[in-house]
Amino acid sequence: MAKWDNMLSMLWMLRSGRKLTAAQIAESLEISVRTVYRYIDALGASGVPVVAESGHDGGISILESFKETPLFFNSVELKALVEAFKFAQGAGYPYTEELESALAKVENGLHEEQRNDLSLQTGGLDVISPARPPSVIPLLRDLEQAEKVRRTIRIAYRKANAEQADERKIDPYGLAYDRNEWYAVAFCHRSQAVRTFRVDRIARLEQTEASFEKPERFSASDFFRDQSEQAREADGPLTVIRIEGEPDTLNALCAHWHLRHYLTERTDREARFLLDVPTMNKYLPMYLMRFGTAIRIREPLELKHRIREMAYEIAKHYQNDSD
Repeated sequence: MAKWDNMLSMLWMLRSGRKLTAAQIAESLEISVRTVYRYIDALGASGVPVVAESGHDGGISILESFKETPLFFNSVELKALVEAFKFAQGAGYPYTEELESALAKVENGLHEEQRNDLSLQTGGLDVISPARPPSVIPLLRDLEQAEKVRRTIRIAYRKANAEQADERKIDPYGLAYDRNEWYAVAFCHRSQAVRTFRVDRIARLEQTEASFEKPERFSASDFFRDQSEQAREADGPLTVIRIEGEPDTLNALCAHWHLRHYLTERTDREARFLLDVPTMNKYLPMYLMRFGTAIRIREPLELKHRIREMAYEIAKHYQNDSD
């Protein structure tokens, strides 16, 4: 058995609450007594409060407080947990307080040297969260609960640029976090189709007495991907699109809600997409013109020519306007 497997097995033996002698542990794991004491030292260095008492009634045990701790972590795993909490907090995760409490329990099991090291390792990363209405977190909890118990809800929803919210019933299938926003993916009774609703635009939410059946193996991420696929103008033919630019400019280009699904290859200076020609001709020229001279289209020629024509028409329009 490998060293770490033996150490974990020894830890579980000690968590039973009984005092064990080094000889008993050695016999059970088929290792030497000397190795048992090496493992005790290693566990102690990892923050496990192992107690070794000598004498007739002595033995090896762990402190009662540690018996409630299910696992122990190495320094990189602890760093990952702390920084994952920062990202969850930045995203507006609805159970941030509970996550922070769980993390505090883990940190309380560390000795002082480990806590200092963890503080040093995690002090350089911060997540800047966008401003959100304070109502978003309770709404996320309510939506998740409604999905869990399969309860239809009634919401007052305000669309973008709408002066007031309108009421509708929805069956929440799941939540998704995309482009710094939370979305509820739900079956809308009014449209009789699955739709997405930005959670920060929900003005009011209440459960009804009606229940629903959620489609088997429904995935919010798959739904977003399918919506993007449906936005295509045609099934083909497909063409390769090569665009050069600075890394930051390409980052913005590739983050486009629709275009990012067709990204096939990316380097620091170039992005390649595979897209059907009708969709390319209808949507891409106008979108790419927003980047001006910050990008350069390498192929296809058809796209280059179309953007050139549009730029010429705009220049001609303003030239005539000045005359």
